[in-house]
Amino acid sequence: MKYIILLGDGMADYPLAELKGKTPLEYAHIPNMDIIASQGTLGMIDTIPAGFSPGSDVAIMTVLGYDPQKYYTGRGPLEAASMGLQLRNNDVAFRCNLVTLAGNEQYIMEDFTADHITTQEARTIIHDINKELGTDDFQFYPGVGYRHLLVWKDGKYLLETTPPHDITGKVISDYLPRGGDGANQLKNLMKRSQVILKDHPVNRLRLTEGKKPASSIWLWGQGRAPRFEKLTVKYNLRGGMISAVDLLNGIGVCAGLKVINVEGATGYIDTNYSGKARRALDALREMDFVFVHVEAPDEMGHEGNIEGKIRAIEDFDKKVVGTILEDINKIGPFRLLILSDHPTPISLRTHASDPSPFAVLSSDEKENLKNGSVFSESSAKSNGIMVSPGHLLIDDFIKNWRRFVKEKSC
Repeated sequence: MKYIILLGDGMADYPLAELKGKTPLEYAHIPNMDIIASQGTLGMIDTIPAGFSPGSDVAIMTVLGYDPQKYYTGRGPLEAASMGLQLRNNDVAFRCNLVTLAGNEQYIMEDFTADHITTQEARTIIHDINKELGTDDFQFYPGVGYRHLLVWKDGKYLLETTPPHDITGKVISDYLPRGGDGANQLKNLMKRSQVILKDHPVNRLRLTEGKKPASSIWLWGQGRAPRFEKLTVKYNLRGGMISAVDLLNGIGVCAGLKVINVEGATGYIDTNYSGKARRALDALREMDFVFVHVEAPDEMGHEGNIEGKIRAIEDFDKKVVGTILEDINKIGPFRLLILSDHPTPISLRTHASDPSPFAVLSSDEKENLKNGSVFSESSAKSNGIMVSPGHLLIDDFIKNWRRFVKEKSC
């Protein structure tokens, strides 16, 4: 049996007046996801436990079967795992965004991606920041695009920090690190980075090209190294992770999955959708399990870009889901799971904790409930299937799907 998970990050949403009361999923043309919903089993999954912020870190851990209440230690250390950084027991890893701030006396968060700065540009900047601000205690590491990492030796982690994508257009003063004796050190690093970046050559060039500058670092998502039970050991399988996002690859590493790189995968709306799907099919010829992650719908939700989110969902359906459906039968018996990890509502421009729709299609007809019509939030809600807590779904998906379907059909 082959197992494949296709996840459109942040696809789920709320009804929008601009779409005549439909969600982007309901409005988009998604014939392939609709096939899976109508011919397979459709339901809802609750990926965010009570008391947890609705981030992709928590949600993806849940999807892969890890109870965040037991395993979650922070976002930073998961991204460190992706970069191959070995954190010592008392090291604390922070996510380090390059962001664009606007204003004079009171800065606002203008763009948490620094206008989607390229990886090449960002590497130059992070290298220079580490040269100026790096010490025996603080080291900066370049990642992908605007997403980078700070490791604090024997650092403080009982602090309050805020994801920059939660405060777009807001004054930053109320969201700076706080609540512990290490907060001032972090704020000092952020302030000093602004001096370095004010006249940085990369920013000067970006401004001449009409692009926003990377005017500051933003530190958040701190934590110490997690201790995961490997999914590959638990289920005695070989598996891979396909994502352009360090966070997903880090979770994959912790779960024992092989990180599979795809040329042209950007973590944005211009990503290589078809390349991800084709690489997944290739991997399934050798592996038992592949997880394919597409970030684009989430990015469009953060931007409040309705047309962009619809386009990202339709590209995911056609170029990822469609490509997989076309050829998966050639590989052998399979179970295919599609889902959104959490909603990223256009109206909020950040994540929400609401459950999201999922659908499973099995090559064994006895494992398909055929209880859906289309893949959407309202259709999934209407049939009454809710997996909560969500970390239980993966066990049924891999080990007990026929039993799951039989129980839900009663």
